[in-house]
Formats: sequence, C-alpha cells, structure tokens
Amino acid sequence: MTEQDISHYETRNAICEYGRSLLEDDLTTGTGGNLSARLDENHIAISPSGIPYEEIEPEDVPVVQTDGTVVEGDVDPSTELPMHLAVYRERPAVGGVVHTHSPYATTFASLGEPIPASHYLLSFTGTEVPVAEYRTHATEELGEAAVDALGESFNATLLRNHGVLTADESLDDAYTVALMVEYCARIHHQARAIGEPEILPDEEIDRLADKLDSYGQ
Repeated sequence: MTEQDISHYETRNAICEYGRSLLEDDLTTGTGGNLSARLDENHIAISPSGIPYEEIEPEDVPVVQTDGTVVEGDVDPSTELPMHLAVYRERPAVGGVVHTHSPYATTFASLGEPIPASHYLLSFTGTEVPVAEYRTHATEELGEAAVDALGESFNATLLRNHGVLTADESLDDAYTVALMVEYCARIHHQARAIGEPEILPDEEIDRLADKLDSYGQ
C-alpha cells in the first residue's frame, strides 16, 4: 500500500469508529446521521447509506469526488452527500463534517430556536448555534440552507425540523463540536425549565474561543 492508500484507509476506518460513537453517545438512533472527512482537495470519504453503524467496515466507506462521483467503494454514499459537498465547496478549510439527530439540539431545531451561549462551551461553535431554513432532506437545497446558516464563522448549525450539522478542521474536531452542541442544548433546556438563563456576551465567547484554540498546546 502507498502512503496515500494507508492515509485513506485510516480516514475511512475513523468514519466507521465515529459512526459507532454516534450511537454510543446518543447523538442519533438506527442508521440516522452521517459523517465525512476530506481526503484531499478533490475527494472526501463519507459514511454509506442505510448500513447499521455496527456493521460498517472501512471498505464500505465510499470515496467520492467533490463533483459527487463515487470513485471507490461498492456501497452508495449517504443520501446527505449533497449537504456535505456543499460545506466542503464553500468552506475550503473544513476537513470533517458530522450530521446528527441528537435529541436536545434537535428539540431546538424543531422549535426553530438558535441555541444561545448560556454555557461557555458553546464557544466551540461560535456565539450561538443558528438555525438553517427548513429544506427537504437529501437535497441540494438543504445543503445550500446549511451553508447559508454556517456562513464563514460558525462551526455548527441546527437544521430546522431535522437535526444538527457541524463542520471543523478535522473529523475529530467536527465530532467534538457535535458533542458540545448537544451538551449545551441540554444545559440550556434544563436552565430554561428552572428560570431565565444568563447569556454570555459575544465578546466573551470570542475570548473563550481564542483560549480553546490554544488549550492543551
């Protein structure tokens, strides 16, 4: 195997592992949700369609060109491929995309309410988690709505009446953002059930984001 083959195999294997983590971390149910990672400027690897996460092997993970052409793998890519490709086209620095149906965050998506910064860990995503306009799943239009909501500065958006989309420099980072979105959604929901949550100002979130960038370095 060439170095590129090894790198691609490791990325496809990571998609398998994170797919199983989606279930273990209660970020989705069944075969819902999907994940992808950029392999190079012209290719991504994405979770396959309709296969239980426990059964996916690296060779099942399709490799797809950024024009949507499948170049490796015998299994169809996720039906949400258009949304993933839209993010990679519009955000060249993005290396990983995660789509979940996590319950607390999806509750806010169904309400059409952004998740505000009532907890400092929302700084992983931006000053809030915005809400993308509703579009039918697995369509180019949903990808456009998600990209519009993410803009240039957000690492996550709620998909109205659907779920959550996160994007970051790597699949590892995008998955961490998905965990943080769900955690912050749960905290905000619980706080609102008791009283009126205090929202951190944008300047503080920006300051926290800078600190998180250097955390552990």
